[in-house]
Amino acid sequence: MSLETAILETLAYSDIFDYPLKIDELHRYLVVPASKDRILQCAASFDRVASCEGYYFLAGRAEVVDLRKIRASASQKIYERAVFYGRILGSLPFVRMVALTGSLTVMNLSKGADMDYMLVTQPGRLWTARAFAVTFGRLMRPFGHRICVNLLVSENALSWPVHDLYSAREMCQMIPITGMDVYRRLRKVNSWTESILPNSGFTAPNLVQIPPDNTRNQPQPLLESPPGRKIGEQFEGGLRKLQMWRLARRFGVGSETNFTADVCQANFHNHRQWADKYFHARLVSLGLAEGADELSKAFAAVG
Repeated sequence: MSLETAILETLAYSDIFDYPLKIDELHRYLVVPASKDRILQCAASFDRVASCEGYYFLAGRAEVVDLRKIRASASQKIYERAVFYGRILGSLPFVRMVALTGSLTVMNLSKGADMDYMLVTQPGRLWTARAFAVTFGRLMRPFGHRICVNLLVSENALSWPVHDLYSAREMCQMIPITGMDVYRRLRKVNSWTESILPNSGFTAPNLVQIPPDNTRNQPQPLLESPPGRKIGEQFEGGLRKLQMWRLARRFGVGSETNFTADVCQANFHNHRQWADKYFHARLVSLGLAEGADELSKAFAAVG
């Protein structure tokens, strides 16, 4: 793939979220290896790419610059609150890592969007940890704070099975809040992301100052003590069945959902399919029909 095509595809993907890219971001999410200097030189001489105030976007889409600024300003306060809540989630029993996910990780929160999190839990206690997290979210709901823990995996299921652009972007954009050691393991076992985003590296976007240690708060050792573990073994299976029944009753079953002892993926809104559809349309509009066909095959192969 040529550098010009790679820049177009990278900007096209971000364009479906109305999100222009700074040069560091364009480099990080480029789908071919290249230096920032080469990207700058290519983009400056490419009439299908425009720039304004340090942002790069598809030609004719200058309005996304102001939209990104507006969303970034609106996201800041919610972002700080989300980090605070993420640390509370990280102190709950059986939670080993908390990461911020979704649009808030890039300060592109649209009106009414949730604060999205991924949790990694102790094996054999995923559904118990989810019960604590959901209860906490419900306690915050009367204050207008929408906490959405829509993805949980245990430490036995760190390897992500779907290897595509959507999953790679989500993995590389997430921001760890607690459990940095587990986050490092998560990224290591999912090093396949570097084959899709070769410039992304290992470091998460530097928006959150990770606490210098992973000291747990008191609720964890109290409820994870030996007596607590025995009680937990009796409740985990029941909590799993109850929560899966409630999820099925409320939302049904989606093509992007997965519920097992080690995974709770509650993506009922099919964001991955939505991204595939609109990214495909952008590529076709740019005359990149071959790339669009290859993308559809890739999504179908891992779906």
